[in-house]
Amino acid sequence: MADPEVATRAPESDAQEDNDNDNKPAATAAAPAITTPDTETETETPPPAMCDDCTSDRPTPAGIASTGELTKLGGIDVYISKPADYPHTPARLLLLLTGGTGLQSVNNQIQADRFATEGYVVVMPDLFEGDPAPNSTSTTVAEEPATGSFLDVFKIKAVEAAKSFMIDMWLARHTSEKVMPILHKVLDASKDEFADAVSYGGGVYGVGYCFGARYILLLASERPVEVHGGMPWSSAATARPADEEAGRPKTLGPYIKAGSLAHATLVSPDDFKGLKSPVSVVSVENDPLFPDEVRTAGEDYMTKNNVEHEVQVYPGVPHGFAVVGDYEDANIRSAQATAFDQMLKWIKEH
Repeated sequence: MADPEVATRAPESDAQEDNDNDNKPAATAAAPAITTPDTETETETPPPAMCDDCTSDRPTPAGIASTGELTKLGGIDVYISKPADYPHTPARLLLLLTGGTGLQSVNNQIQADRFATEGYVVVMPDLFEGDPAPNSTSTTVAEEPATGSFLDVFKIKAVEAAKSFMIDMWLARHTSEKVMPILHKVLDASKDEFADAVSYGGGVYGVGYCFGARYILLLASERPVEVHGGMPWSSAATARPADEEAGRPKTLGPYIKAGSLAHATLVSPDDFKGLKSPVSVVSVENDPLFPDEVRTAGEDYMTKNNVEHEVQVYPGVPHGFAVVGDYEDANIRSAQATAFDQMLKWIKEH
């Protein structure tokens, strides 16, 4: 595999405050078009906001099973994986945020287990309250024939449109207004349940994939209480009263000490604003779900605001490659291992 392109920036410092929003990426893949033989009319099918790699798992590697447990924290379903010698040997607390396949995905559970073997108590919450993303590979459709009839092409495009509609409806049910309160319940309960791990690590660490990657950015940020229609994401007790006394809006966060994120989706340039905690970014080359203009806008913001960060762009791999899953291509398998090492090294060093 070709080495990923690397960019590393200066130490963290104060970053600008700004409101969170739910804008989708600034650019997406070009929509397929259907043109009838006897007209000039084109019917465009908008691309899905998430791809098959976000909503379905690769085959689980042979001979590997998850070893953690499903339980509840703060009334939220979570998967917890611990080092074998914990609590006799101290460990840090890590919050792992998944893609659309969610809590019940064995691959996601194995991903949590891998971090646990590296000395972390891993808490992986159900971001979707039992409603994982529609499996976009559940309907098998033949490859579009190179010289297929208009009817064949139309059927394929119709299925693609249906998938996109289902995903859009699912995303409408899982906005940041719904997800952030879940995260705060889990964080508050985790700090009580695993106070020793929080103390040992000097805070909570976070890693996120696909859908969950955006929330690593938000948790690593300091933002005004007034975000989302004046409703704070957490107790006002965690706001900074000094800000109000100084005539500035009360702010909340950051909630994690450092974070790593891989092949993010649904991220806008504004999601980088307010970043305080160091972040490591695993990015896929030419990824329409995390387009170059969003990534470079984020890099520019972090550089200008002295937020410690690193960005590595991986060529020749699919979106979702960093999540546990079996690939025949040795280059993808190698990149997967490299991405895990990148994310692990970052949180270990911070």
